[in-house]
Amino acid sequence: MMVRIQTADFDVSAEIAALRRNNPKIGAVASFVGVVRDVNDGGAVAGMTLEHYPGMTEKAIEEIVVQAKGRWKVIDALVIHRVGTLKPTDQIVLVVVTSGHRGDAFAACEFIMDYLKTRAPFWKKEQSGEGSRWVEARATDDIAAGRWRLKG
Repeated sequence: MMVRIQTADFDVSAEIAALRRNNPKIGAVASFVGVVRDVNDGGAVAGMTLEHYPGMTEKAIEEIVVQAKGRWKVIDALVIHRVGTLKPTDQIVLVVVTSGHRGDAFAACEFIMDYLKTRAPFWKKEQSGEGSRWVEARATDDIAAGRWRLKG
């Protein structure tokens, strides 16, 4: 398991290749890449600044991955989340899960992403033509994460 919080961009292909390198037990790789959009809640977004609490953020994400490993047959997982100033089209998050079978990989990847949105301590501020604003948590993210509580 690897969790990285960084300002630098990441190479999806290289990260996936490194995670699955020389492991013949891996039969499935599921991944998700989140990208900064140029619109949110109907308003234009010129950029975004992400802040976090070093140490606490990594620990919270590691716990999310541990929970996923406890629910599904996960061989390995990687979470990279960027912080700092980002602009539309920039990659913001990468979640990769390896498993023996696709069902476990897909479910664990989706679970990790849903819980990242609701449990990882990040603070997002969007910049627009009208100024900047802190991004509030969304009810839809809580609903998505809530469905996992019903399972297992």
